[in-house]
Amino acid sequence: VQLQASGGGLVQAGGSLRLSCAASGSIVNIPIVGWYRQAPGKQRELVALLSNVGSTNYADSAKGRFTISIDNARNTVHLQMNSLKPEDTAVYYCNAHIQSQLSQPAYGYWGQGTQVTVSS
Repeated sequence: VQLQASGGGLVQAGGSLRLSCAASGSIVNIPIVGWYRQAPGKQRELVALLSNVGSTNYADSAKGRFTISIDNARNTVHLQMNSLKPEDTAVYYCNAHIQSQLSQPAYGYWGQGTQVTVSS
């Protein structure tokens, strides 16, 4: 299983970006997906989580501005980020718990990270 993240870039404050994370390989179920971010000199932090029953959890900093979603047909997770602020600047990582076989539990996987830079 591999996760391939894309969609980062440079945007002005107030702008929008849409991050994507495509999962490939042997996949029978994705119980939970998430986006995390790590700014320079800081620890990696949770941005948003989405379960396969539709429940979501957002960091306070993301509430009302970011939306996590999944395209189950394409095994692709998106993070729509609106009203971006300079403090959103970070490397964004996708994470997914993926079950590759029905007889096996789900394991966690990380994407490679995509840089988001918000200029003031």
